[in-house]
Amino acid sequence: MGNRMGESEERMKVLVKEKIAQAGVDVLKEHFDVDVRTNMTDEELAQKINDYDAIVIRSASKLTTDVLANAKRVKMIGRAGVGVDNIDVKAATQKGIVVANAPGSNSLSVAEHVIGLLLAQVRDIPNASASMHAGKWEKSKFKGEEITGKVLGIMGLGKIGVLVAERAKGLRMEVIAYDPYVSEERFRELGIERAETPDDLYAASDFISLHLPKTPETTGLISDAAFAKMKQGVRIINSSRGDVMDEAALARGLESGKVASAGLDVFSAEPVPVDFPLAKFDNVVMTPHLGASTNEGQDRAGIIVAEQIVAGLTGGVVTYAVNIPSVSKEAMETIGPFLPLVEILGQLLCAVADGPLSKVTVHYEGELAEHDTRLLTLAVTKGLVEC
Repeated sequence: MGNRMGESEERMKVLVKEKIAQAGVDVLKEHFDVDVRTNMTDEELAQKINDYDAIVIRSASKLTTDVLANAKRVKMIGRAGVGVDNIDVKAATQKGIVVANAPGSNSLSVAEHVIGLLLAQVRDIPNASASMHAGKWEKSKFKGEEITGKVLGIMGLGKIGVLVAERAKGLRMEVIAYDPYVSEERFRELGIERAETPDDLYAASDFISLHLPKTPETTGLISDAAFAKMKQGVRIINSSRGDVMDEAALARGLESGKVASAGLDVFSAEPVPVDFPLAKFDNVVMTPHLGASTNEGQDRAGIIVAEQIVAGLTGGVVTYAVNIPSVSKEAMETIGPFLPLVEILGQLLCAVADGPLSKVTVHYEGELAEHDTRLLTLAVTKGLVEC
């Protein structure tokens, strides 16, 4: 909005707060002045946030309400990855800031990491390697299991879940999945058995891989009650969100033997504390949120998010915005010219209002009313908060 939908006289400025692919930085530099400040703390950003028109982050930065409190200049936040739970999307939306991510950029990387965690725990590869590094030859100590014919239960059949399923089937595993938002027809197309409830999946699976977003419903989903319904000796993989797993319940499951092993790439607190309780278990394979950390995945994420920033700041279509509708090129031709105008109207309304505004209603008529007007309403909101 404002200068977002057209070139400004003054070159706009973008902060790259976490490391992304150089190719992505180069895309940004073609259009904007770019600051790469990977050592900037969130507190420093809160002080300097109005130096920038857009901010690019990965998973480590926390763009909270406090960080965004004084964000009057920022027009876009780009997340070089998929999850946006480290961004207060509601606060950003209230300030008229578009939040965009890079879905699919690292899905393959995460799926391959899941298979790696599965094999690492079932063959005890980390402990066997550590033993040899210690100068030992303990061949009889590390006896694993085959995975052929074993059942992998997948919680969440999104893009990553599907990629994991395809690879597991290639390893001759049986695959069952639970996802109430995926149609029966899609399950048939994929050749995957559908679990009607999570309990059905728990009861059937030798391995369970979690691919769930963090929501109020999924937080703590894998709990003592869930473990009680699983097979004796179940093996768990979590590469989705740490809060989906009740880590204390997992520790109890490991201590009792209900859970044979676990492979974890995500945690409820990152980085984990020095005295992290699960670190004492030799049968827990842990990696520091490496699922997306491949050269190829990072290249894709960096380029995609850079392209989203360019589109958003120069009047194009932000394909992967998470808090505004995706607007077609044809629709943008109609509503785009009105965006600077309605932002100014929002500023004007704020200026002439007699006291704080508790509610603003926007009505659309004519050709504009035939289109999705949420982007226009967001521009009005931005004008109001920038007054």
